[in-house]
Amino acid sequence: MKLLENKTALITGATRGIGKGIALSFAKQGANVAFTYSSSKEAAEILEAELNALGVKSKAYQSNAANYDAAQELVKEVLAEFGSIEILVNNAGITKDNLLLRISEEDFDKVIEVNLKSVFNLTKAIIKPMMKQRKGSIINMSSVVGIKGNAGQSNYAASKAGILGFTKSVALELGSRNIRCNAIAPGFIETEMTAVLPEETVKGWREAIPLKRGGTPEDIANACIFLASDLSTYITGQTLNVDGGMLT
Repeated sequence: MKLLENKTALITGATRGIGKGIALSFAKQGANVAFTYSSSKEAAEILEAELNALGVKSKAYQSNAANYDAAQELVKEVLAEFGSIEILVNNAGITKDNLLLRISEEDFDKVIEVNLKSVFNLTKAIIKPMMKQRKGSIINMSSVVGIKGNAGQSNYAASKAGILGFTKSVALELGSRNIRCNAIAPGFIETEMTAVLPEETVKGWREAIPLKRGGTPEDIANACIFLASDLSTYITGQTLNVDGGMLT
């Protein structure tokens, strides 16, 4: 028996990096996967085909998670297509790094909107259907930066820390309806985004991590499988650090 058999997952921002890793891992565990993308239609179509080839139902949706109305519409469309949503993974996120002295108001607002307000938008849209079915697992992608902060990332850190408070509050509100809400805080994960960094920089980061390596999208996906599955039915309101010991 696959761990996510007969479950449908909605994953935001899934065409690359961590989101793509989660989508593929969920499909391998038997989940049907609805996922969103913002602009990369070609990448979305390729991923949709990959997921369908794994024997599950999959569909890509172009949707801006930061837009409240678009999020409500998305959940309606996914429910019409798939019948139910048991798992929500709020993964969409961006960075616009700069020192506070130089950061623009626009760059601060944009990161809060995409990283934090999107989590509110999608969670708000999905809670009524989940309450009706009396089950659900919501997984919010935070970051070690949301726990310890990082110079040059005040906007990103604020958005990711906000997710942690939101996660705990939702867990308290919805626990009686058998809906769980947890957060994952990835550490240094090696994706397409980090591949463009100088090798020396990456090497330095790896050396500073107790496990002496960067994480992979699969490392995050495995934690998501656990929180999405029935293996974690008594876990809610928690933050799982998947960081190779970085915050130890």
